[in-house]
Amino acid sequence: MTDAQDPKSPQQPPKSPEADTGASKSAAKPVTPESSSSTSTTSTEYVEGATPASPRATGKPVGGTAEGSAEMPPNPDTLTRPVHQPEPGASADARAEKPQPPATPLTPSTPAVSQKSVAEVASDSNPIGAPSAAASREDVKAAGVGSAGGTIDAGASASSTQAGATGAAASAATGGTAPAGASGSGGSGGGEPPHQPTFGGGAPRPGSPASMGGAPSYLQAGDSPWSVLRRIVGARFRAWYDRAGQRITQRTLKIGISARIFHPEPGNKGLRSKTLQYLEESIAHWVMSRDVLVFMIPTVDTQGQLHPSHIRLHDYAKHLDGLVLQGGADVAPLTYSEVATRHEWQGDRMRDMYELELLHEFVEQGKPILGVCRGCQLINVAFGGTLHQDIATDLPEAIPHVTETYEHNRHTLTFTEGSSLAQMLGPVDVPIVNSIHHQSVKTLGRDLSVEAVCAEDGVVEAIRYRKAPFVMGLQWHPEFHRAGGPEFLDCTPVLDNFLRAARETRF
Repeated sequence: MTDAQDPKSPQQPPKSPEADTGASKSAAKPVTPESSSSTSTTSTEYVEGATPASPRATGKPVGGTAEGSAEMPPNPDTLTRPVHQPEPGASADARAEKPQPPATPLTPSTPAVSQKSVAEVASDSNPIGAPSAAASREDVKAAGVGSAGGTIDAGASASSTQAGATGAAASAATGGTAPAGASGSGGSGGGEPPHQPTFGGGAPRPGSPASMGGAPSYLQAGDSPWSVLRRIVGARFRAWYDRAGQRITQRTLKIGISARIFHPEPGNKGLRSKTLQYLEESIAHWVMSRDVLVFMIPTVDTQGQLHPSHIRLHDYAKHLDGLVLQGGADVAPLTYSEVATRHEWQGDRMRDMYELELLHEFVEQGKPILGVCRGCQLINVAFGGTLHQDIATDLPEAIPHVTETYEHNRHTLTFTEGSSLAQMLGPVDVPIVNSIHHQSVKTLGRDLSVEAVCAEDGVVEAIRYRKAPFVMGLQWHPEFHRAGGPEFLDCTPVLDNFLRAARETRF
């Protein structure tokens, strides 16, 4: 860095060797920021000293330019360019017409007089325009043009502006454009930085609607902002509708099945000495055949001393989509306010209380319920009905509804008038079902209707609760029909209607 570029040194114009030796007065004076503007506006010819002056030796080279002193060895890392020597004896007009190099690095002793002012040069280089030479210098300083590695000071700014004027004059004389970085002590011209391209003649900027011929080509003819907004809102609504429909129609259903309870037997060890809750395999597989998830719902005991819990049956009814009440032990006569006529008919009072609470929770949630065998009887009791404790005792004229053949015991059905079950199953010539029960519906509960009866003796075989989307009880075991043979009634439509109701009411 030279003294003129050192911000700590006083700013003094460099002395010309001709001034000390009394050389010809026609030599050009060094251009300063104050005199460059007035000199360039009054001169119309390129004026040059009679004898080229040798540059004064300096302590170190100027960053980004040719070496500051001829006595120092050249720096191989610095790009240098030979100083143009005018031909002796050539006139000023000839020299002005002769193409000049785009730019020549200036030294403090090189005269530089332009045909235009610094402000005009800056204005030509930047169509956006700087109103004054001072503003151009501020732009150059803001762009960071100057000595290598730092911000330029006032002296360096003046030198850069002076060099920019020289480059612009040379460009005007040759009819070309000065290459970027050819003028100025910092290796950068006085024009706009490379990342800010200029567009002359009112040309539109790339990417603007004007450069693409007006509106984008993907818009329809006659589109308005409102029509585009309407299509956007419509697309968002359709996407939301599709997601909601997928959640409603494709999410896997979760069906709960009540547990059978095995009570401990006195004097036994191992599992028989513990209370077991289990799920019969056939009923689980029958429900799962429609690609749904099956969960056995255990009993809950919020007052338990060993493992108390805050989980209630209400939580199962809230998170599951439907309930299946499977078969098992008799319903206790005490549950429908009667006394057991025989000891072996006392039923399972504990399971009754658990399943009745579970049933009422699902009814309150509006979830569908399907009762099988014991489940059908429990639905009738839940709504205030009663049961025949033993069909053979209460109805001697009835056919045997339980035999040693178990699920292979069968009888035919008769559907009642207006039965919804008949609509589900469709026209069937001779509907045959199995019969594995010794209890049956006696007094029908409130808001219940009979859907089917035994064709041989009129024993109630199916009931439905009228004030719910789907609460139905079947006295037979539909999960055993496929294994029993093709003559048994296909009850898959009943399962499908149950699962359809579960999907429609699961929210």
